[in-house]
Amino acid sequence: MTKNPYITMKNMKKSFNGVPVLKNVTLQIEKGEIHALLGENGAGKSTLMNILGGVHQPDNGSIYINDKEVKMSNPRISQEQGISFIHQELNMVTDLKVYENMFLGSELRNKMGFLKVEEMCQQTHDILAKLGVDIDPKEYVRNLATSYKQLIEISKALLHKSTIIIMDEPTTSLAEHEVNRLFELMKNLKKSGISIIYISHKLKEIKAVCDRYTVLRDGEMIKSGDVEQEDLDTITKLMVGKSISQNRFVHEHTFGPVLLEVNNLTSFGLFKNIHFQVKKGEIVGFTGLAGDGRTELFESLFGYRKKYTGEIKINNQLIKIDHPRKAVEAGIGLVPKDRKENAIIKDLSVIHNMSLSSIGNFEKSGFILDNAERDKFQYYKELLNIKVHNPRITIDKLSGGNQQKVIIAKWLEVGADILIFDNPTQGIDVGAKQEIYQQIVALAEQGKSVIILSSEAPEVMRICHTINVMYQGEITARFNGEEATEEEIMHYATGSKREAAKIG
Repeated sequence: MTKNPYITMKNMKKSFNGVPVLKNVTLQIEKGEIHALLGENGAGKSTLMNILGGVHQPDNGSIYINDKEVKMSNPRISQEQGISFIHQELNMVTDLKVYENMFLGSELRNKMGFLKVEEMCQQTHDILAKLGVDIDPKEYVRNLATSYKQLIEISKALLHKSTIIIMDEPTTSLAEHEVNRLFELMKNLKKSGISIIYISHKLKEIKAVCDRYTVLRDGEMIKSGDVEQEDLDTITKLMVGKSISQNRFVHEHTFGPVLLEVNNLTSFGLFKNIHFQVKKGEIVGFTGLAGDGRTELFESLFGYRKKYTGEIKINNQLIKIDHPRKAVEAGIGLVPKDRKENAIIKDLSVIHNMSLSSIGNFEKSGFILDNAERDKFQYYKELLNIKVHNPRITIDKLSGGNQQKVIIAKWLEVGADILIFDNPTQGIDVGAKQEIYQQIVALAEQGKSVIILSSEAPEVMRICHTINVMYQGEITARFNGEEATEEEIMHYATGSKREAAKIG
């Protein structure tokens, strides 16, 4: 325990519906430190931070700021105490402009009660400039990329002069140069005395930017300490309760015939001269840096984008995909990287998210066969180890890993033979990652063709038979998964090398 903590959450207890989520947890944060809050999904991190943010009230326990006890009875009081919570699922009003989101609930007005629009725009511009971001304060948020929305949330915390900033997976949607910029900003905030509570499953980030850590597991505080005194394997074991293997999940084996073939696929300004094949039972990876064109490439393959040239063949049959419906009819399923916006309907139940794309399988004479739907969900629940007690609850109540499994179940029920995963473990904890990897490998062993898009080279190295590296819309290298190294992948991903063999 620290001698003079700036903030102390002492003996926190919280239960939901009689189920204990926090069990006597104590957390101490020093002034001007970056503190990693670690644990798997369901460990209690979000509940603990929601108590600090005034969203939930503890069943027991006290909060002290500068040794003064504070009751965080609602989010506004928390904000008045200098606490800002930047959630992983960003709280932006997309139909408002940037400056309107920045000042939402604390608008500047003149003596007549009219909004000081230009002053708010100027302050917004100044804060964003500190992050090195050039965004028009009058631009509508809906027109911005997710990474810019993240930076606006961080800027909003700075605007409100927060002394404690909670960052929940802040780098999930950021490019590498934006991550580096964020880390520099965090270090500058630390120097100015601001405390940051940093929640992330990316342990390399923890080592790069954090001073101390606290690990929660199953609602209990397991250990706190200095980050520099622990290695990544030790921290992982503290989080999961056991060692996690870093070995490859797949090994070379005999594949079936070519199921998907792409020749000279090109879309102006996005990608060009793309050639690759995927065989039955093969896991093929695509990696690179943000902006390399891989997401746009496979959005085209799934029919989201129509303006492309070149050939797509499935089972050696030429096919033109200009709508997602045609992709589904051709046996292609896409698990997008942004689950909240593009993969789930958060207000629908878990079971309906599973069956929505294949509702005809559970319909007779215009009626839904509830028993058939329930039985099929139970089948996928056991097959994919989906952790949910009641499939009738809304899907947003599940962890990211379990939401991902429901999306996989949806495509399996549709009958997709080609499954595309775009950043399949984004925002998912280390233990759940292992399960997702195991499910992906199992799908390939069952004869499915799997495509993995990932910004993390170690991920594709662990689960892919073949790895394609992209740079500025082109495939610059192709590796056998057994032979690839992170260093070699990075050379091609940055454009410093290009494979001599003809790959397109």
